Amino acid sequence: MRTGAVMRKTKETDIAVSVDLDGTGAAKIATGIGFFDHMLEQLARHSLIDIDIRAAGDLHIDQHHTVEDTGIALGQAVRQALGDRAGIARFADVLLPMDETLTRVAVDVSGRPFLVFRTIFAQAKIGAFDTELVREFFQAFATHAAMTLHVETLYGENAHHIAESAFKGLARALRAAITLDPRQKGAIPSTKGMLSC
Repeated sequence: MRTGAVMRKTKETDIAVSVDLDGTGAAKIATGIGFFDHMLEQLARHSLIDIDIRAAGDLHIDQHHTVEDTGIALGQAVRQALGDRAGIARFADVLLPMDETLTRVAVDVSGRPFLVFRTIFAQAKIGAFDTELVREFFQAFATHAAMTLHVETLYGENAHHIAESAFKGLARALRAAITLDPRQKGAIPSTKGMLSC
């Protein structure tokens, strides 16, 4: 069972996350931020990871702490579920179109956290959601899942489409990278014999 569960409680947020990497894409998401919930539902649906997130944060201040801490907790839960990463495909990339937008996402489930994020939003807000928080989520997730993640929007105009293509791109790349490859026969996909975690 490749599952993980994390509880994160600070003075700013109280978050519970559980994941099943071999799920069907079921999502139970409640962060108090409508657009963010929608993006996390897309992440679950297109990665086929079952994701359950309950987050309460200091939204009277702004959305930053809730988004970042959700990324931290989700990354930690995925990292926990991956274990020693034996048998996974490890690398994957995808070009994700959404109407006028095209985003490229590449992932290496390496145990080495790194983010390259080349996505620019012409608008500062999508409804009440700050577009700069998309990067904050990806940074927190990549760091705490211990994976290398590259996100680049090649072109696009609509901020909603740009954000959604990034989340869906992550979902599809992650889905491929964490798939158990039968030819690996449970081996660690590295010449080192381990993936640093």
